[in-house]
Amino acid sequence: MDADRRDRTAPGWWGRIAGAWAVAFAGLHFYWALGGSWGLSVSAGPLAEERPEWFVAVGLWGVGLLCLIGGVLGWLLAGPRPRGLAGRVVKVLGWCVCAVLLVRGIAVEGLLLTDTAGQEIAVSPEQRLWTLLLWNPWFLIGGLVFGLAAWKSGRVEGLSGGAA
Repeated sequence: MDADRRDRTAPGWWGRIAGAWAVAFAGLHFYWALGGSWGLSVSAGPLAEERPEWFVAVGLWGVGLLCLIGGVLGWLLAGPRPRGLAGRVVKVLGWCVCAVLLVRGIAVEGLLLTDTAGQEIAVSPEQRLWTLLLWNPWFLIGGLVFGLAAWKSGRVEGLSGGAA
């Protein structure tokens, strides 16, 4: 019986983890948007010091808002899958977020490791190190947890119309 209970509740954990990942990233973007600087200079380079209005509005507030929406998506993926089109949309959105985060993490990692951009893009050794060791793995982890959440979404038996 305990194994059955664990099997019924375990799928929701991936959605909760994905939601927490997204909300944590939103918090970091809002901290930066409000003037915080820890970690920003090594990820955004000169934009962190100059802080043009478009960067603060789109790159910080806008991304923070998208991350909060990702938090809601994680919460939806954690619960019983809604019936019909709404359930399919939630699951597809989970897979889309997974794909975007994985592509971002893998592509930037590959570009930095192969030095494909060469001299055309000025990336300091500090930016390269932080991106390779922190930011890209962060995107990869986000992609994996959203993928697992989408995969497990709606598998909470007994609550979503499955066998009890």
